[in-house]
Amino acid sequence: MESVLANAHPEETVFGEVRDATVPLRFSTPAEEYKAIRERAALLDLSGFGLIEISGDGAVDFAQRVLARDVEYLTSERCMMSLVLDESGQIVDQVVVWGRENGMFLESSCGAGPRLLEHLQKHNDEGVDIVDRSAELTILGLEGPYAWGVVGRLIDSELASLPFEAVADTTWNGVDIVFGRTGFTSEYGYQMIVPAESAAELWRQSLEQAVPAGHEVLEIAMLEVRQPVIRHEANDGVGIIEGGANWLVDITKESFIGRDAVLEAFNGPVGRRTLGFSGGESIPEPGTRVLAAGQDIGEVVYAVHSLGLDTTLGLVRVDAEFAAAGLPFTIGDAEVTTLTSPYITPKSWSIPII
Repeated sequence: MESVLANAHPEETVFGEVRDATVPLRFSTPAEEYKAIRERAALLDLSGFGLIEISGDGAVDFAQRVLARDVEYLTSERCMMSLVLDESGQIVDQVVVWGRENGMFLESSCGAGPRLLEHLQKHNDEGVDIVDRSAELTILGLEGPYAWGVVGRLIDSELASLPFEAVADTTWNGVDIVFGRTGFTSEYGYQMIVPAESAAELWRQSLEQAVPAGHEVLEIAMLEVRQPVIRHEANDGVGIIEGGANWLVDITKESFIGRDAVLEAFNGPVGRRTLGFSGGESIPEPGTRVLAAGQDIGEVVYAVHSLGLDTTLGLVRVDAEFAAAGLPFTIGDAEVTTLTSPYITPKSWSIPII
């Protein structure tokens, strides 16, 4: 799936495949784009994130069954994150659930829309309407300590100070849009769901206020605050506990797909755990072995060069007894140290919305 904004991006834009989507990876340099996210305001093309509408009489019951968090009382003024699991408790996707008057939108992770749609259709015992709206509606994002100022100048200053995970139906330039206070990077974050035919104009006007940032630097900024990057972390049959995603599951719900497997994992033997590390100059490949005092204790999950820390930052999955901050590990020829999250302090935490 190609971005509906592809023709609005400059020729020098570097595109790449993220699962089933072709997305802009870079517009300029990582340093410039990162600086926008962490110090000013960055504009994100999120058209690779699928948008699936669920509606009909049984929409809430269906959503309660397929989502791992409780959405029974989710109104059209709220959104929330949740996992979608299969029967064995494996992660199908991480979604943002947008409450709607007659149901809800499920926003997939980048490039995972087709996989999520297939899973929903397979489990549609309630006969609800499940429609992929990704070709009709596009998502644009704003992230950064001064993203709220862009919202004020571009749309409505009242929307900039919405509570986290609040949603408002509003208009921009005479076009109906769905506006949400969300975020991937722990900076101030907003998303705008806009008709595809109006997305290019909203993108163009937003560029007058913000710097475009591609998917590569977005994922770096997400890792820096331990926001899950599902396509890197939910592989090889990893359960939600060892993957560190249990905060996106509500086991107090009476029933949802995958709940039995999750409960079994909670009550089972302690396995591996995922935690962050930093150090070294090279970027280890996933699967690289992790050693503690010469003992093989696990493997690398995912690593990048953190622009905020100016060193290698990554995740390891190790035996639970080693899952603590401040421990020295060896990865390849590098000596690294384990960390607690977030791994950097976002500037937005000290910037008030005026």
